Amino acid sequence: MRLPLLTILAAAALVQAQTIAPSPSATAQLAPLTVTGIAPDAFLLPGSATVLSADDFRQRGYLNLTRVAAQAPGVFVRDEDGFGNFPNLSIRGVDGTRSTKVTLMEDGILMAPSPYSSPNAYFFPKVARMSAVEFLKGSSQVLYGPHTTGGAVNFLSTQIPTGDPPSVFSRLTYGTFGTFFNQTWVGATESTESGRFGYLVEYHRQHTDGFRVVDGVGRRSGYELSEPMLKLSWEPSGGLRQKFEFKLGGTEFGADESYAGVAEADLLTNPDRRYASSQFDRHEARQRRTHLKWTAEPDASLRLESALYYNRFNRVWDRLDGLTTTTGAALRANVAEALMDPASLAVLRGDLNPANDGSFFTNAARRAHEAYGWQGSLTKRFKAGEVRHELTTGLRVHRDTAGGTNRRTNHAVVDGVIGAGVSDPTTGAGFQETVAAAYFVEDSMKFGALTLRPGIRYESLDMANTTAAGAYQPVDTELVSGGLGFTFELSRSDALFGGVYRGTAAANPSGYFAGTRTESSLGKELGFRRRDASSSWELMAFHTDFDDLIAPLVGIDAGGLLPSRNGGGAVSYGLEALARYDHGKASGWTFGLPVYVSATWTHARFAGIDGARLGNGAGVFAGGRDGNEIPYVPEWKLAAGIGFETADWNGSVDLSYASATWGTGYNGDVRQADGGGVGNPSAMDGRVPGLLTVDLNLSHRITKAFKVVGGVQNVFDRREIIGRAPLGPRANAPRTAFFGGELKF
Repeated sequence: MRLPLLTILAAAALVQAQTIAPSPSATAQLAPLTVTGIAPDAFLLPGSATVLSADDFRQRGYLNLTRVAAQAPGVFVRDEDGFGNFPNLSIRGVDGTRSTKVTLMEDGILMAPSPYSSPNAYFFPKVARMSAVEFLKGSSQVLYGPHTTGGAVNFLSTQIPTGDPPSVFSRLTYGTFGTFFNQTWVGATESTESGRFGYLVEYHRQHTDGFRVVDGVGRRSGYELSEPMLKLSWEPSGGLRQKFEFKLGGTEFGADESYAGVAEADLLTNPDRRYASSQFDRHEARQRRTHLKWTAEPDASLRLESALYYNRFNRVWDRLDGLTTTTGAALRANVAEALMDPASLAVLRGDLNPANDGSFFTNAARRAHEAYGWQGSLTKRFKAGEVRHELTTGLRVHRDTAGGTNRRTNHAVVDGVIGAGVSDPTTGAGFQETVAAAYFVEDSMKFGALTLRPGIRYESLDMANTTAAGAYQPVDTELVSGGLGFTFELSRSDALFGGVYRGTAAANPSGYFAGTRTESSLGKELGFRRRDASSSWELMAFHTDFDDLIAPLVGIDAGGLLPSRNGGGAVSYGLEALARYDHGKASGWTFGLPVYVSATWTHARFAGIDGARLGNGAGVFAGGRDGNEIPYVPEWKLAAGIGFETADWNGSVDLSYASATWGTGYNGDVRQADGGGVGNPSAMDGRVPGLLTVDLNLSHRITKAFKVVGGVQNVFDRREIIGRAPLGPRANAPRTAFFGGELKF
């Protein structure tokens, strides 16, 4: 079952040590690997994709993926803490809980802590330090597994500058609630007789006091984040055009954040409130990531790519987790249900009422994740008759693990006074591991104006679950995905595109052992895109059928190591549009006047659902029935903006809107015991209102190298419930402002 790290290293070394015939074209620098970079131009992709560069979100001061992704059609992010530290990413109607149905990558490397064994962990790449984000919605199933029912997202970290002398960048801002942001890097690429040597040293820092306040103690739900990174590259002189890149990065993160929300009536009165029972909540995490890449182009027709990678993630989240009875009152054990029960709610608040004495407990959920592997691909361009081929084939060998412990601490509440707490012995949470071998092949075949891209991906999973009691449960399974995409170039500026793809989302090892089946999807899309010197736009229609939905366990499975389970099917279809136009550029003016409009209409419903298997407790799908809306998938998602650009001034106004959704599959305000087995009333049920926010930003260049920056987000201070998961309602961030400077030379 276990795949030693040395085995992977040895296999990769054999591949990377191959001798390849020399090529005289070794002087040009190799381009970095990107998701959309597999094609020479995103315009020619057979599926829909949105690429957002740092220029799109850094100017606006965005630190939250929710705001960054607003421009991407078909992509919706449910926030939890108002800062985007725990985003829930949904693409085209797929369940977005903990982003488990989306393949997450950084620089083309899997970045979920345990993408096979426990993908619903609490780490997500920080968008504010990235140079770009790539969203692939239609054609990602072949090259980028294992979770492809919802597409793939690739974050591009800061690239090594290609010039010499060194380049320096530093952005520092300060704002509302003591929010501090800094990203600083220095790097260069130097040419020597033996080759080209590149380096980049970066440091990223965030801190905020937070806007939510805990009753009675004044503690705020702030966080602190520290992320250093080192990149080195080497392009040796000689016959072979090749490049080595080494990356070492890390994350230190701490947040006074809670799983628990508050009762809806209390939130409407004070959207920044947190109950006294959550005063002990604390999340701390550490991640280490590294990779060694090798890229070579022996000639213009052949490209080889290889990467060794290693990621380790540890976290502990000590959080309010439930209630117990100490005075005879029948308190609700589940926090989301307790918010609907007066006696239980009094305990959570710490109300001064002897009749409502009780107790609650916190759980320190300590988890350790490890993932490592090797991946390689070969792309060959050739011509067979009148058909031009670009054949790509690849292999990934990967191992990841997830395990940990739990420790409960009980706090008595007597006459409104919360006790210090008594801890129970530490217990095991189980251990899961997966060894996966993935193979794919895809051929881009160009027949004049028509390009067809068929492909298939196969993964063999050797998995095992060790229960908290020590029982060893091995299980094997296979994943098969793939499809056919096309592009038809109507002209140099117009193209049709589309395809049919089968996606998969793997269950965790304990789920497979318990009989859970792989979630699958069949997606179809058809679109049209146009571009010219001053504008671009894309319009597409999509339709996706989901089978064997794996139900999210938020609110039920606090440990994340219980078996996942199937709940039936769903269907999602809709329209997406994205248009960009610069009237100033088109008119030959001396200033730019760029505008964009992004719109998505989605119809996402359960179909053939099995409510009993979804769980009728506090899960996100709880109470689901055929025809009900999939939770947290808005029917409408809109974004628009207009900017003003001169040599010295740059500013924009941006609007984003998401229509109302439901908090659970029940699709009702208060769950009733109506004989349908839909469970107890829960604060996770209910409507999540639509929300429109407006942002402003402005910058002024003082010198060629320095500019001042500033902005206001949520200008009109619109406050609404943005989610009812994990355990109860919470509101979006209030109006915030920032001011600072940016240095680049």
